[in-house]
Amino acid sequence: MQTLHASSPDDYRAALAAHPRLLVDYHKDDCPACRMLDMSLMKFADDPAAAGLVLLKVKLETVGEDLFRALGLRQTPTLSLFQDGVEARRLPGFQAPGQIAQAVGLYLGESAESAA
Repeated sequence: MQTLHASSPDDYRAALAAHPRLLVDYHKDDCPACRMLDMSLMKFADDPAAAGLVLLKVKLETVGEDLFRALGLRQTPTLSLFQDGVEARRLPGFQAPGQIAQAVGLYLGESAESAA
């Protein structure tokens, strides 16, 4: 699983357009659950469901509160699953590696890499 970091709202929008299977991690500093989710994401990266998936890390302090408000984000951490630039599912709060794998399988299906 490739990991990208959005440094601006434009980076965020460009990643949505460029990557057909995208997992977005909305997080902020001083958030214990965000740090726990980071550990889950590291474990999930070894799961077959992560093959061909791109993880986009979007930090509140970097991109600004306006983007988070515009997206209707109510808490951090929040994960969003995007298929071809369209949000397929939003997962607020901490997610265990198995929960992430299950959601990716349900909402994003298999990647071309894992299906081969």
